[in-house]
Amino acid sequence: MSTPVTPNPASESAASVPDALVELRGVTCGYGDRIILENIDLVVPRGKLVALMGTSGGGKTTVLRLIGRQIGVMAGQVLVDGQDMATLDAAGLMAARRRMGMLFQFGALFTDLSVFENVAFPLREHTRLPESIIRDLVLMKLNAVGLRGARDLMPSEISGGMARRVALARAMALDPALMLYDEPFAGLDPISMGVAARLIRELNDTMGLTSILVSHDVEETFLIADHVVLLANGRIVAQGSPAEMRASEDPLVRQFVHAAPDGPVRFHYPAQDAGHDFGVRG
Repeated sequence: MSTPVTPNPASESAASVPDALVELRGVTCGYGDRIILENIDLVVPRGKLVALMGTSGGGKTTVLRLIGRQIGVMAGQVLVDGQDMATLDAAGLMAARRRMGMLFQFGALFTDLSVFENVAFPLREHTRLPESIIRDLVLMKLNAVGLRGARDLMPSEISGGMARRVALARAMALDPALMLYDEPFAGLDPISMGVAARLIRELNDTMGLTSILVSHDVEETFLIADHVVLLANGRIVAQGSPAEMRASEDPLVRQFVHAAPDGPVRFHYPAQDAGHDFGVRG
């Protein structure tokens, strides 16, 4: 079992890990006075699919927001392709974000635009390509997710699983180097979940992407992830391959992987003795 990552000493070189696309170094962040992540170190190698898992409120989606600089760090550094995101000006930040694709939870399609227009949106927003080229690129992306024939349908006319695939095609429209997935399996039936998981893995490999996936679904995530990072209480508590995580004897990892109702994460919120509340006297 891999041990949790330990912070880099301040004396170490600031040079990036050679094969890393994303690095978090000693990152502490939060909202107001509330600390969400504390002294986190994380490396995401190029070409790999890294899953962020853990208890609700553990900071998984916050990591995605840090990478896109939707929020800033209180301490530490977030590097994408060797660039410190905090040092980028507005133009540099937009250029960095154009190299990222984001699949939002539940897809977040524009409800008044067709499937075709949803996928075309980032191409029209960020490029000056002629419409003939945009048409071909959109159809190629839709074909990659199996929905070229649904190009003229509206979001209200497709299933939740299809909507997630349209959102994936839109996220890939600009050929990003980095894909970020926020709960891509949430609310999907088993068939749609399997399709989505297979697509995420296949696209990562065929397009040479690097992917970071936030998920609570252990089975599907473990089938496709190269590396799993378990977050809890604002820290990385364990990480390793799916096989290493399954074999872990760590109580928190075992509780999470096997969905045990009790363990380090308690079922009952701390309370007074039940007899006190219900008037039971000894």
